[in-house]
Amino acid sequence: MKLSRVEADIFVPGGGDPAAALARVTHLAVAAHQDDIEIMAHAGVCDSLDQPGKAFGGVVVTNGAGSPRTGRYAAFTDERMQAVRREEQRHAATLGRYAIQIQLGHTSADVKRAGHAGVVADLIAIFAGCRPEVVYLHNPADKHDTHVGTLVRCLEALRTLPPSRRPRRVLGCEVWRDLDWLADTDKVALDSGRHPELAQEMLRAFDSQVAGGKRYDLAVAGRRAAHATFHASHATDAFAGITWAIDLTPLLAEGAPDLATFTLAAIARLRDDVRARLARVS
Repeated sequence: MKLSRVEADIFVPGGGDPAAALARVTHLAVAAHQDDIEIMAHAGVCDSLDQPGKAFGGVVVTNGAGSPRTGRYAAFTDERMQAVRREEQRHAATLGRYAIQIQLGHTSADVKRAGHAGVVADLIAIFAGCRPEVVYLHNPADKHDTHVGTLVRCLEALRTLPPSRRPRRVLGCEVWRDLDWLADTDKVALDSGRHPELAQEMLRAFDSQVAGGKRYDLAVAGRRAAHATFHASHATDAFAGITWAIDLTPLLAEGAPDLATFTLAAIARLRDDVRARLARVS
């Protein structure tokens, strides 16, 4: 697998040939930053740990530059922080027993640039090297530009594959905007309440963020638990934790709507749901 940037990092926690490790992947998460995978795709990690024959793979598209930092990381240069975050992501992949962890090392500016050849070429190479059942991506209503840019580049890459080579399911997951606002018919509940101790350990692997002023280890666990409890008002909790996602698979079909039309239609369904409920009780 040839990637476009010399600083790209390919790590196989269990050792062995990277191409063979990638080919084994059944659950693939492609995210913008180090720690995004562990926030949005823990359900896929659990599936791969709990089910024989399943394997999880992670891809981080950007280099980790520009992250917030305080305390002992406050004086770190961007170059030093990139090195720290790269090692943190490797550590999380080891804890989660990923089949492979790839860090492409692109700048955020390049990821957000439409038609950037290197970003899309790298993603095509990765998608072509495996046949995942599920791909976890960012969601189109995320409020972080680099997350949405990563999603768009991933969809561009996936659409270049022959239909028979495309993943069975593509899910857009929450990170920088919760998806509990979706109408229930649009929600996909990912069971992220499993292996809670591992979930905490993996998030704490990103010490430059947790100790540096972003308590993802507490916030993510709280969000998952809250989603599980507030999902259904007239039923007991089905899961200990939920990460919400939206099914993006229809966007790979022939004649699919563009991403903006698809996303605004989901917002319209929420509007219609609110209007109907108010009408029922008014």
